[in-house]
Amino acid sequence: MREDILAEKTVALRPSGIRKFFDIVAEMKDAISLGVGEPDFDTPWHIRDEGIYSLEKGRTFYTSNSGLRELRAEIAAYLKRTQGLDYHYMHEILITVGGSEAIDLAMRAMINPGDEVLIPEPSYVSYEPCVLLSDGKPVVINLQEKNRFRLTPEELEAAITPRTKILVMPFPNNPTGAIMEREDLEKLVPVIIRHDLIVVSDEIYGELTYGDRKHVSIASLPGMQERTILINGFSKAYAMTGWRLGYACGPEPIIRQMVKIHQFCIMCAPTTSQYAAVEALKNGDEDIARMREAYDERRRFVLHTLNGMGLPCFEPEGAFYVFPCIREFGMSSDEFATRLLKEQKVAIVPGTAFGDCGEGYLRISYAYSIDNLKKALARLGDFVSGLRSGEQ
Repeated sequence: MREDILAEKTVALRPSGIRKFFDIVAEMKDAISLGVGEPDFDTPWHIRDEGIYSLEKGRTFYTSNSGLRELRAEIAAYLKRTQGLDYHYMHEILITVGGSEAIDLAMRAMINPGDEVLIPEPSYVSYEPCVLLSDGKPVVINLQEKNRFRLTPEELEAAITPRTKILVMPFPNNPTGAIMEREDLEKLVPVIIRHDLIVVSDEIYGELTYGDRKHVSIASLPGMQERTILINGFSKAYAMTGWRLGYACGPEPIIRQMVKIHQFCIMCAPTTSQYAAVEALKNGDEDIARMREAYDERRRFVLHTLNGMGLPCFEPEGAFYVFPCIREFGMSSDEFATRLLKEQKVAIVPGTAFGDCGEGYLRISYAYSIDNLKKALARLGDFVSGLRSGEQ
């Protein structure tokens, strides 16, 4: 085999910092994982039933490259109802294979070699690789716990250069659970417009905010819809991870180019999933409310338990993760997570999987039953007590 058989930029990518722990857990008896960002709920029955019905009716053919017209119309209605946004369902909405494909398409449609993309971190693991594979230059903005892991206009302004083209907005945030409220977003808008930036707003956790804090899309603010690619999907809000369905909304010239790439690489998103998603949007509000209430109960339980064992933890206001600090133990996040897995058989994710500024933190998912959370956190408590007493 020739030495240059592999693409250099692909070889240079770091593997996901999450997966190695899952691989170990799969081979470890009695291990408990709190690492997966996946709802533990089954997809609601009426949504599954609609998918089954579509198969029984023989709806097994390609859809339009952009997706089912009915689904795009329902997405437009949903965004109008929840965010006050007006998208033309024929020209400004694209159905994708999960939100991850939408991120990839947006980057490939807009990035020229050397263009800079601002990525607030800690954040989802796919942004930086998608930028690199598009020959762009990722520029990290380190979010601060003192700012509740929210992006400030000062941090944004300081990161912008003449080559800056795109700002990723990863809120509600994975892994911190941070949100951006309307007043936070309003402070960013003048900076974004002044520097003529395009925003890729990943709103996959938009339905999972707690208390009175309702998600606000940056696209809904004056002057922002025309410069925002809004990305969302069905995995988190509707417990539809395996259905692999997402969408992107934005200005028609950008969406048109995203459709072109999607057309050549994918053709269309899964037809069965699209029919199920129509049902989810039409009749799924009560399912979202039920699951959100359960996540909020788990969130409060996990925070109370972590506080009880003396682990400082920022209070998450969205998504289904907590991000406790473990700096007191004088070890790296990776070392802490590795030892916890080997010694207590509990898998959590080191904060560095989400960027170097995640060092000293851990991501714990509470998308699990209270019983599993109790067992895993009891083991974590034993581990922490052992470290403090010098027994481990």
